[in-house]
Amino acid sequence: MTGSNSTNAELFEAARRVIPGGVNSPVRAFGSVGGTPYFVARAEGPYVFDVEGRRYLDFVQSYGAIILGHAHPAVTEAVAKAAADGTSYGAPTRREVLLAERIAEAATGVEQVRLVSSGTEATMTAVRLARGYTGRSRIVKFAGCYHGHADALLAAGGSGVATLGLSGSAGVPPSGVADTVVAPYNEVPELDDRVAAVIVEPVAANMGVVPPVPGFLEGLRAACDESGALLIFDEVITGFRLCRGGAAERFGVTPDISCFGKVIGGGLPIGALGARSEIMQTLAPTGAVYQAGTLSGNPLATAAGLAALEQLTPAAYAELEARAGQFADGLRAALTRSGFDAAVVQVGTLVGLYCGSVVEPGWVPADYDDARTTDERAYARLHAELLRRGVAFAPGAYEAVFVSLAHTLDVIDETLTDIATAASAASQA
Repeated sequence: MTGSNSTNAELFEAARRVIPGGVNSPVRAFGSVGGTPYFVARAEGPYVFDVEGRRYLDFVQSYGAIILGHAHPAVTEAVAKAAADGTSYGAPTRREVLLAERIAEAATGVEQVRLVSSGTEATMTAVRLARGYTGRSRIVKFAGCYHGHADALLAAGGSGVATLGLSGSAGVPPSGVADTVVAPYNEVPELDDRVAAVIVEPVAANMGVVPPVPGFLEGLRAACDESGALLIFDEVITGFRLCRGGAAERFGVTPDISCFGKVIGGGLPIGALGARSEIMQTLAPTGAVYQAGTLSGNPLATAAGLAALEQLTPAAYAELEARAGQFADGLRAALTRSGFDAAVVQVGTLVGLYCGSVVEPGWVPADYDDARTTDERAYARLHAELLRRGVAFAPGAYEAVFVSLAHTLDVIDETLTDIATAASAASQA
C-alpha cells in the first residue's frame, strides 16, 4: 500500500503494478519525454502541486478542460452545493436542461443537445447519428485530428496516438475502419453519395495547433451540401474556448452537428453533441439511433459547467486571447534568445509549439505531415528543463499549450524568464 507521504517515484512504481503503464490515459505517460510523472495532490489558479509539495505553473490545464484556472471558487462552490444534494440519480434534473439551453444559445446551428460523459462519447454518437440520419456508412476524417478512441475514428489520429507513433490501435479490426476515409488536413476531399459525414477539428489542436487555411472550412461546408453528407465539427477543445460560439462562430461556418466537452464541464467529466432538431430527433427515444448513459447529465458536472460558463463573458474571452497572445509572443522571443529552434503558433486562445528548425520565420504547419516534423527529442529536453524550473507543459510534443484566465500577465512575464533559462539549457544538452 502507498502511504500519504509517498514520493512521485514511489507512487509511479505502485501505479505500474495496478494500472497499465501507471497512468489512466496514455497522454499522461512520460514515455516520450523521459522521467517520472508528477502526481498532483492539489491545484489552485494557474498552479498544480505534486505530492512532494513542489509547485508547477501549469500549462496543461487538464488538456483544456480548465479555462478559469484550477479550483475557481464559483466552480468549487457549485460542485459542493450540488454534491450535498446527491451525486447521481439516473433521472432528469433541472441543471441538465439549463446547460443544454446555454449550449444551444451559444452554438450556431444547434437547436437540441444530448449530454454525454466524455468527448469520445460525443464524437462516437455524432458519427452514429450521422449514419442513422443519412442512411449511409462512410465517414471522412483528417490525418492528425483526434476525435477520441472510438474504433472508426482512431485512424491517423493525433494527440497520444501521434506521441506513441501509432497509426491506429491494436484491437480494432479491419472492419472497424473499413468505412473510414482519411484525408489530408486543409484539403477539401471529393465526396460522393456513400459519405454519411465529414468530421473535422475546425482548428486542429491534437497535432500541436494547426489553423484551417482560408477556404478550407467553407469548402467542406460546400462539399457536404453538394453530396448530402453531414458536416461534424469536433469542438471538444475549441468549443467555448476560442469564443462563446467556438470555431463555428470565429470562422463563420455552420456545421450540421457540433461536439463539445472539456470547458462545458468546468473540469468534470462531460461531453455533448448538438444539431438542428430534425437531426437530433433521430436519436432515441424519439428516433431509431440508440444512445444511452447512466451518468449522462451528471448533476455535479452540469453544476460545474454552468458555473464555468457563467464566468465566460465577452470581456473574459478578450482577456484570455490577449494573455495567450502575450504568452505566445514571449515564448517565441524567449526561445529565439536562447538559441532553441522552435516555432510558436497562435490561433485565438490556443497556442502550439513545434521544436526544431523551421523553413522560415513565421512558419505555420498546414497538415499532419508538417506537424510530424517537430523534433520530439528536442521537446523532451525542453520539457525536462521546464519541469526542473517549475513549469509544466504536456508530456507529449503534439498537445496544445493552454493558458487560463488565472495566468495573469505578471505570472506570464515571470515565467518567460524561467522558460528562456530552460530553453538555453535544452539547446546545449
